[in-house]
Amino acid sequence: MSTQKRVLVLGSGPIRIGQGIEFDYCSVHSVWALREEGYEAIIVNNNPETVSTDFDTSDDLFFEPLTEEDVLNIIDQVNPEGVVVQFGGQTAINLAGPLHAEGVRILGTSFRGIELAEDRKLFDALLEELGIERPKGRAVVSVEEAMDAARAIGFPVLIRPSFVLGGRAMEIVYDEEHLLRYMTYAVDVSPKHPILIDRYILGKEVEVDCISDGQDVLIPGIMEHIERAGVHSGDSMSVYPPVALSQQVKDTVVDYAIRLSRGIGVVGLMNIQFVVDEEDRVYVIEVNPRASRTVPYMSKVTGVPMVNLATKCSLGRTLKELGFQHGLYPERPYYAVKAPVFSFSKLTEVDVSLGPEMKSTGEIMGVDPLYPHALYKAMVASHIDVPLKGSMIATIADKDKARALPIIRKFVELGFKLYATRGTALFLIQNGVDAQSVAKISQGSPNILDLIRNEKIDLLLNTLSPEKVVEQEGARIRRASVEHNVPCLTSLDTADALLIAMEARRQGENFAVRALDELLALPS
Repeated sequence: MSTQKRVLVLGSGPIRIGQGIEFDYCSVHSVWALREEGYEAIIVNNNPETVSTDFDTSDDLFFEPLTEEDVLNIIDQVNPEGVVVQFGGQTAINLAGPLHAEGVRILGTSFRGIELAEDRKLFDALLEELGIERPKGRAVVSVEEAMDAARAIGFPVLIRPSFVLGGRAMEIVYDEEHLLRYMTYAVDVSPKHPILIDRYILGKEVEVDCISDGQDVLIPGIMEHIERAGVHSGDSMSVYPPVALSQQVKDTVVDYAIRLSRGIGVVGLMNIQFVVDEEDRVYVIEVNPRASRTVPYMSKVTGVPMVNLATKCSLGRTLKELGFQHGLYPERPYYAVKAPVFSFSKLTEVDVSLGPEMKSTGEIMGVDPLYPHALYKAMVASHIDVPLKGSMIATIADKDKARALPIIRKFVELGFKLYATRGTALFLIQNGVDAQSVAKISQGSPNILDLIRNEKIDLLLNTLSPEKVVEQEGARIRRASVEHNVPCLTSLDTADALLIAMEARRQGENFAVRALDELLALPS
């Protein structure tokens, strides 16, 4: 057997919604970094469709389940210097506790640091100590506690089980009846962990990935989400560098990221998600003491080898000796828009609507020196390729009508013929927008479903209603749009972004194709 020092890298197991190829990227790059540092790298993963399980990626491969028993058996066999848990998504990080309890050395952020980030009470106490704001919330373990918490916080609330993947079973709850239905289901999802209830803040989401050596903290860039809070980060479009954040907000995000990294004791990678309200107050909504699905995207567009640096910091190297300075990395002179890709045509039981529970199965990227061009490239690549004029249907929930008005008006000005359900049509006509009323499904034929099935529609704009009966009909309409290849938008922010992209295309501007390496060579 080799006498070379060995390190075990835990993968993410079978690809599923919430963790997939992004973590395979991280595992492979971690292996490469370990080899550069003179270590023998061993992968534990059990997905045959990944690069990490190729025969020539690591020095040794254990094609075994990512369970406590199997991983401990492998550790007994190979006797590694330590185990890397931060590049295999939530599956790998969840093994930190059992491994720590057995005396296994966790490379990078210690188990205590991981616990600080993931345990609700410990994390709230840390935020209090650091003077960092977060939405008011509580952890509950019963229906009675949930009701008391929601009444105290005030509806709407964001509610989710703890320690789950991809925002599974996360919902925005608007009233007590909805909360009661949710709690009956959620206890089955996660019976061993509390349910988290937070005040829902409708604002702009912001995200950063940090690399720390335990003291210095490098932030490769700030990502601004295009959809507002309430859409899972994996399902929302995001842009780097930000286009609509004030300098004050950016400075606060960087300050909070550094304070949190040091407070938790991060060594390696950490992901932080923020929400910014209408008064530019910044709240921390989630911290993941591990690599996130945005790491490959940010590594490519900034040129910062994030996993390589994080792995070497986990082995004791400092950012300065690796050639990087503390703080925010200089912004690049171009825009990169990340857009989700969905498989709704294959996942027939999944509703098209976007919300706190992740549904995307991939992501693409549009890059250009001009933001509208980057946005257009991302939308076309993610199959939101809408003609410059045609016909569209608008069916808008009452709570969204005022905000939807200027967006719909712009589509009409572009040359779209507008159909709308009765309530939406009446509102639009009263506000000077020409709309043809069309019947809902429950109102008989011809109706909105007939228009979609007869291929007379190029775009569907449908925002979600808190009313159960209305939403059941909305789900049927969205499903029909998928079956007939009609782009369906359920977020007004996405619709606004589509207009920006379409306006750039309408003006006949040249959309140049440039290699990412060429863009990376441009001076910051």
